[in-house]
Amino acid sequence: MRQVIVLAAMLFVFVPRAAPAAHFSGAYLYHICKDGPNGADAVPGGHTACEAYIDGVLDYHNVLQSLDVAPKVDICVPKDVTSGKLRHIVLAYMDKNPENDAFIAAPAVTMALWEVYPCRGRKH
Repeated sequence: MRQVIVLAAMLFVFVPRAAPAAHFSGAYLYHICKDGPNGADAVPGGHTACEAYIDGVLDYHNVLQSLDVAPKVDICVPKDVTSGKLRHIVLAYMDKNPENDAFIAAPAVTMALWEVYPCRGRKH
């Protein structure tokens, strides 16, 4: 019963409302994730925003796993992997897959992490 309440609360929070919402496109995520001169942020605070977005996608995925409703593309990122490492993985994936630019960035993040950290019969 508790899982149903948590899932209902999540749906209430994440179901789109009538008012338009801003979304991170793949192109925008790529823009803020990339490195500028000498490896610094290309956009001030960009690496932090990028890593926070990726961590949020991963946190949401972990919530789904804990509720046993994880999607078919199931990712298992080791706990010792840093947000910076995840940013580099996503950036490399987006370099190879520019078709994601026009879409919401979350699926590209999931696919990038799944390519490197797919669950292979491991427990979450």
